[in-house]
Amino acid sequence: MLGTGSAFAKTFYNNNALLEINGRTLLLDCGITAPRALYELGKTFDEMDAVLITHIHADHVGGLEEFAFQMKFVYRRKPILYIADTLIERLWEHTLKGGLQQDENRTLDDYFEVHPLKENQPAELLPGLSVELLRTPHIPNKASYSLLLNETFFYSADMVFDGELLERLVSERGVSLIFHDCQLHPPGVVHADLPNLLTLPERIQEIVYLMHYDDNQPEFAGRTGRMKFVEQHKVYRIENGKLV
Repeated sequence: MLGTGSAFAKTFYNNNALLEINGRTLLLDCGITAPRALYELGKTFDEMDAVLITHIHADHVGGLEEFAFQMKFVYRRKPILYIADTLIERLWEHTLKGGLQQDENRTLDDYFEVHPLKENQPAELLPGLSVELLRTPHIPNKASYSLLLNETFFYSADMVFDGELLERLVSERGVSLIFHDCQLHPPGVVHADLPNLLTLPERIQEIVYLMHYDDNQPEFAGRTGRMKFVEQHKVYRIENGKLV
């Protein structure tokens, strides 16, 4: 985990992650603090084989300008960008164009090898890593996609509480591990809040790990039911949909 914090957290970095499988690395979101977090972990952008974006908020895409510039002018290669087909134009026009457009570099394709993803259609992003985009509610009229990884690991983007969805994922689709964003104080207007997550059945709570929290997270130790907090900069090993 590069970071586990909310958009406004300062102690905890933006909720971004590295997924490593079979010697390949996928950067999962690239927020404002991603370059710093990578630096502190002794990693560079050149070690990333691809980047996957879940939605267009600064804590998830704010580091992409530096990523693009470093890859083009320092490492001189074009990285793969996985992104929902509905977000491609918005990412360029509303987020990256102002900083990246210059001379002959005038489109997203000048910086990235863009691979559009379609909602509800699993795709293999790295050998041994399949991802399915699930559109989940966050900000009204703004698309945001949570992830189903290798069919058993649900990784939320930013989303409001949807207990029915989590129940279906576990009961009908065999999900056995959930990393979920968590706003510690209600009301959860654009994020799932802790009181609502605590209404989940214990059998689901036991597989839920909380992330995207505020800087006062230490105050909530022991107050999360059977759920646990995801820890910043910690490496989690997953086998067969379970932490080992």
